[in-house]
Parts: sequence; C-alpha cells; structure tokens
Amino acid sequence: MPIASDVDIVTARQRGRALAATLGFSLMDATLIAAAISELARNILQYARRGKIVLGTANGGKIKIVVVARDEGPGIEDVPRSVALSRVRRLMDEFEIASEPGKGTTVTTTLQQR
Repeated sequence: MPIASDVDIVTARQRGRALAATLGFSLMDATLIAAAISELARNILQYARRGKIVLGTANGGKIKIVVVARDEGPGIEDVPRSVALSRVRRLMDEFEIASEPGKGTTVTTTLQQR
C-alpha cells in the first residue's frame, strides 16, 4: 500500500486489522498491529514524505503477521534515538531495521498469533 497522505495511514490500519481478523488474531493483537502500522506510516510521512507498507504472513508453528515499511527518504543516522520506531519495537514480537543515510529505511516487524 502506498503511503503518501493521512488517508493512506487510515487505509493501511484498516487493512492490517482486516488481515488480523481473517487470520483469527484477537482484538487486542489486531489493535497492536494497527498501532504499529500507524507509527510506521506516520514516520514515513514525516521523514520521507512517501513510501509503502506491505502486509504479509509467515508460519513458524504459529501464524505471524508481517508488516514491512519502506521508504527512500533521508535514512536514519541514529536508529536508537528514533522514538516512533522504539514504540513499534515494544508493540511487536520481532523488529528489524535497515537504514542508510541518504538511501532510505526498511523496517520489518512481526506479531505472532497468541
């Protein structure tokens, strides 16, 4: 899903919640997924102006929802100091970031069905 406006954030959150419901995630977990998507998408708008959110699934014994946020913005020079991303890290089970100044950022997060 492209992220270029506040409307796109709402759409991405709705799709994340719908995917969670389809896969049988609890309402609480669907809320965590929507919150993580919102944080990631807002971060894209604030720092890169546009990017995309990709939703997927993985199965390692239990079903996982995978959220990938990508942009080609300025990148993050000091990843540990990025407040929004630290919130996402606390919401989700797994968190990985690849960022290079001047080339953009990719954040991959997952939440496992409980």
